[in-house]
Amino acid sequence: MDQEAITRPASGPAQRLHCARCLYTTDHPLGLTLDAEGICSGCRIHEEKDRLDWSARWAKLEQLVAPYRSKSGENYDCIVPVSGAADSYWIVHQVKQRLKMNPLLVSYNKYYNTSLGIRNLANLRIRMDCDILQQNVNPKSVKQITRTTLRELGSLYWHCLAGQTVFPVQTAVRYQVPLIIWGAHQGLEQVGMFSHEHEVEMTRRYRKDHDLMGLEADELLGTFDTLKEADIWQYRYPDDAALNAVGVRGIYLGNYLRWDPKAQHEQMIAQYDYRTARYARSFEAYDHVDCWTHMDLHDQLKLNKQGYGKVTDHASREIRHGRLTREQGLALVRHHEGQAVQHSQLFCDWLGLDPSGLQFMLDRARSPRHWDSAAPGHYRFKGPSSDLPASPPWTAGDIGPGAKFIANDVFTHDGIEGYVTVGKGYR
Repeated sequence: MDQEAITRPASGPAQRLHCARCLYTTDHPLGLTLDAEGICSGCRIHEEKDRLDWSARWAKLEQLVAPYRSKSGENYDCIVPVSGAADSYWIVHQVKQRLKMNPLLVSYNKYYNTSLGIRNLANLRIRMDCDILQQNVNPKSVKQITRTTLRELGSLYWHCLAGQTVFPVQTAVRYQVPLIIWGAHQGLEQVGMFSHEHEVEMTRRYRKDHDLMGLEADELLGTFDTLKEADIWQYRYPDDAALNAVGVRGIYLGNYLRWDPKAQHEQMIAQYDYRTARYARSFEAYDHVDCWTHMDLHDQLKLNKQGYGKVTDHASREIRHGRLTREQGLALVRHHEGQAVQHSQLFCDWLGLDPSGLQFMLDRARSPRHWDSAAPGHYRFKGPSSDLPASPPWTAGDIGPGAKFIANDVFTHDGIEGYVTVGKGYR
């Protein structure tokens, strides 16, 4: 094995090791291990996708959900969290068309909405013929929370992650619909935290430790902060007594069918007219078209803090599925991860933040493990993609058709160059 391909020169507090197959390293925030062959735990768990009997696993899922069907037909069979992007179409398609269940869709308003995402969400509920509930937290509270998490956690997405993971659980308790059906488990898909055969389910602990960066809503309240009880109460996870009274559980479809986001999205494009768009910071065009910030400002913060951006997640996934070589993936990462943020002014206008103040927050979030600073405002990147040997610049001809992504629309689907107002409004 070429050790130069999986290690970096020893520097800093600890040596960073690279997987010999994908582009993840032992710096991954979810935790990742390498075996004796230099292959990471995420790649090894991915190998299960080619050896498990997925027909048998689907039959197991059908047995699992059978007791949750509403016997009277007067209630919903399950709850499915959705947005105007990600895997929403695929999940609802499996629940409605294959499991023949009647789901209640739930959606959290993240406020960074693109008109394309609003279109996709409307198309989803119409084409799938589903009822939907949308949560619109008071925008003043959302902005207060965002100011706090941007300052204290280097995150403008905490409220999105908190809302998207708690509103379905709150709805399950309120409507007494115990079964929540999620898509794939991030820890399993990225770093092999679990096996598919573990059939892991949602937990309050995982949500806090990973989705919420270790801080529940009540822990955002501080002596010297402006957040109040009225700002955070809608992000509270139901207590154990309420969960147990209904019997709430959340399962992941990715444990029961072979999860392949690219293939899934392309089926949904063909069958339901799911709409997609290009990002500057990744070659992928499917995952986050509902949000102005996720593949833009939020991704820059991820690069500053973690040393890698979403393009590394996309490239590693495509390498594992055999549609990119490691060299092609690395070239794509190097091309995309340094692309300039394009829509930060939209965020500044929404939050009432001066661009210089935002830049201060961005720089404050930079980890010294991944960045050197020779002078104020001047930084040199030394993240994982800089460890590996130099490669030729990426060109569109470097990858075959199997690794290309379809862009059939733009973020400004309705001509709106800004956050789309829904629910309680902009102000």
